[in-house]
Amino acid sequence: MAITQTGTGGIKDDAVTDAKLANAINSAVAANTAKDLTALSAANLTSGTIPDARFPATLPAASAANLTAVPAANITGTLPAISATNLTNVPAANITGTLPAISGANLTNLPASGKATNLVINGAMIVAQRGTSSTSSGYYTVDRFHAEYTGTDEAPTQAQADVAAGTTPYTLGFRKCLKITNGNQTSGAGTTDRITIGYKTESQDIANSGWNYLSASSYITFSYWVKSSVAQNFYNRFKSSDSPSQAYCTETGSLSANTWTKITKTIPGDSNIVFNNDNDEGLEITWEIFRGTDNTGTRPLNAWHAASGTTRTPDQTSTWYTTNDATFEITGVQIEVGDTATDYAHESYGNALAKCQRYFFMLGDHDAQTHNACFGRGVTLNNSVIFAFNPHYPVTMRDAPTAYTQTSGQSGAFLIYEWNTYYAITGNWNIHASGLNSGQVYAACANAGGTNKPMRVQTDSSLSKLGLDAEI
Repeated sequence: MAITQTGTGGIKDDAVTDAKLANAINSAVAANTAKDLTALSAANLTSGTIPDARFPATLPAASAANLTAVPAANITGTLPAISATNLTNVPAANITGTLPAISGANLTNLPASGKATNLVINGAMIVAQRGTSSTSSGYYTVDRFHAEYTGTDEAPTQAQADVAAGTTPYTLGFRKCLKITNGNQTSGAGTTDRITIGYKTESQDIANSGWNYLSASSYITFSYWVKSSVAQNFYNRFKSSDSPSQAYCTETGSLSANTWTKITKTIPGDSNIVFNNDNDEGLEITWEIFRGTDNTGTRPLNAWHAASGTTRTPDQTSTWYTTNDATFEITGVQIEVGDTATDYAHESYGNALAKCQRYFFMLGDHDAQTHNACFGRGVTLNNSVIFAFNPHYPVTMRDAPTAYTQTSGQSGAFLIYEWNTYYAITGNWNIHASGLNSGQVYAACANAGGTNKPMRVQTDSSLSKLGLDAEI
């Protein structure tokens, strides 16, 4: 077969060989360019350098949406601003430098800096040093709260009671409440009758609380849980005790029978309010379960006015009072500085007890102690007919205390003991040279046969108790 020359670069003679054919093909490929190559796999580019001339002047925009794990060394220039809106769970190790200032505008339920969390002591009703049930009027059960009765035909019962499981406030951590059970008021609602619950703060605790009580735009918030067996409206009264005394009245609204309800009231300051910086009574709060018309009348709600004993609240509904064995329960009592109620500030029993002991502590309690309820050691005085001892108080008390006793009858309720011989305490307990941290407690006793004889003192009845009282 004859092959002729077809032009420059062709086969120059008719002697076709493999070498000449390969050389001709390679020369033709080398003369071509890659401008029309498409879908070229990067795997086929194994070595060498692609000239810049082979790329267009402007590359198409590239998205970094799918770029991950790019080394910092490969990133140059200035990055655009990045929003942290969707950043969550960023490890602290990945945060460097100084963080920008953070606004607290959207932070909620944080206590205001420098302000007391709860100005009420024992608001969860967990401490009851004196006892758990009583028909007496005054401080006899839950510490810091007193139940007062006047004109009743049958005395109500005040008690530290359990909050039923499964209810709210039980689900919020409350286990105890103060419960009033009405007696049978057979003669009806008299004009001077009353059943109330009260709580008193020290004046200095309000003065130093952080509340600007002279300003109508500064607030305290009062909240608590309440349950009544009778559906009706009740009143709360707030009274500043320093002169000139002012009062503020609120209402619960009609409560549903046997249903726990949370009450929250925001109370402004007022330019006429005074709270002295001392340990006397400051703010008194009362739950007006019932009060007769001698002490009620025309009284505006939700406003400060001069305090009046004859118009403490508007006239009150008597349905609860005239219902035999009606009940009224409260727990979770809280007063805090600010215009918003926060979650109740629960605390340990020990912390609550120590706060309560500033006002009262039980020194001798037959049912709560062992070894014949021994609670002190002292000596006989005054020709052996006086016994005295010196207790030290567990905390600094609000004021010099007085002796408080609950006995089954003074004679024989307390004994002093020496060498297998007992002598009865025959008189009432008194406190001599009492201070805020200690004092001498003494009482008359049976003749013990000598002066300055060392003795121990103990209770001798299941109802015998001796406490020291500095309540407001």
